[in-house]
Amino acid sequence: MPQTRNPLDGRTAVVTGAARGLGAALARELSSRGMKVALLGREERTLRQVRDELPGEGRCWEVDVTDDEGLAAAGADIRARLGPPSVVVANAGVAEGGPFAESDPAVWRRVIEVNLIGSAATARTFVGDLTATGGCFLQVASLASIGAAPMMSAYCASKAGVESFAHSLRAELAHRHVAVCIAYINWTDTDMIRGVDEHAVLRELRGHMPPPARKVYPAEHVAERLAEAVRRRRPSVYVPGWLRATQLVRGAMPPVVTALSRRELPRLAEAAPFEATGLLGAGGLADQAAARSRRTS
Repeated sequence: MPQTRNPLDGRTAVVTGAARGLGAALARELSSRGMKVALLGREERTLRQVRDELPGEGRCWEVDVTDDEGLAAAGADIRARLGPPSVVVANAGVAEGGPFAESDPAVWRRVIEVNLIGSAATARTFVGDLTATGGCFLQVASLASIGAAPMMSAYCASKAGVESFAHSLRAELAHRHVAVCIAYINWTDTDMIRGVDEHAVLRELRGHMPPPARKVYPAEHVAERLAEAVRRRRPSVYVPGWLRATQLVRGAMPPVVTALSRRELPRLAEAAPFEATGLLGAGGLADQAAARSRRTS
């Protein structure tokens, strides 16, 4: 029997937010499928550790996805060392929680900058390569793109934004034979999600979701599903699969969430005061550390 050709073999992939979590898992999965992988992130030491775990060729670049000049320099180096990318994964993301009115404006803005503007800057850097290779841009979105939740206003706004951005980009690039895939994912076992569970109010809010919506999925499982969607050039992928059904009822979700919040938030506030979390998880802490380093240098 003739073997089906692997369309990813020997090609180059760029993965942002590749130092840990889903980005690292995606880098390993794409590498196992024969791709040369460029890992982009904020922590060179951690990036090198992920690079050393890859089964195939990989290189890493320490870069802030909101830095247009830094991305441009990394892009030029990637082309020179690994070749023009055929797959670009906009995965880099941060989150913060807490009441909007009491949130730190700089932290709130940073979530939007990394998640939304960083995705757009990543696409702008590599769209020429994807056009030349007939490649695929994978935008990592979220259930938060479909239905917003209280206490996560910046994250929900940014993920709704990346969904709309990806839809717009898909329409623009369709005649150039560039695929744009949106990944709708739920709770994935990453440092960011563990950071959510460290805060009582956010942990309680997650606990009030329907049981299927609370389940946390291994990053490796999610990465495998996303890599397969890239291989098949699908316009969307849902992990878990039942998330697809939320598209049918997304218009009804805001009033339901509002009604539940009106009932539950006062009770939760009595048990534990609502406080801003700052950027969540090790990735968020790394971003904060890099920002402090820039201010003092």
